[in-house]
Amino acid sequence: QGQIFTIVNDDTYYYPDLIRGWIVDKEFGMGQDIAIYSGSTTGDSVNNEVCSSYSPITWQVDRKCHKISASSFDKLCYDMKMQRDDMSDDLHAHGSRELVTPDYVADNQ
Repeated sequence: QGQIFTIVNDDTYYYPDLIRGWIVDKEFGMGQDIAIYSGSTTGDSVNNEVCSSYSPITWQVDRKCHKISASSFDKLCYDMKMQRDDMSDDLHAHGSRELVTPDYVADNQ
């Protein structure tokens, strides 16, 4: 699942439980208009020659961009540090994979 945010310095848009994942909020239209499509995993460990063993992948993406407070992400990082499992590897930016060659793109759109 994926949601797109514009990060703002305004706690009107504070969501304290990002660690639980996807935000559904009917009042603000979050998690309501969803595109579902097949795709592939992310990250730079796979490419056009090395496929992911997790296949097929289905993505659910919120079609709208939503505002969210910067402090929501501060809270998410705090919550990640408080987990029993070590999530320290997920507290920094990661690389992304190259775009897939059009020959490999699903034709079920």
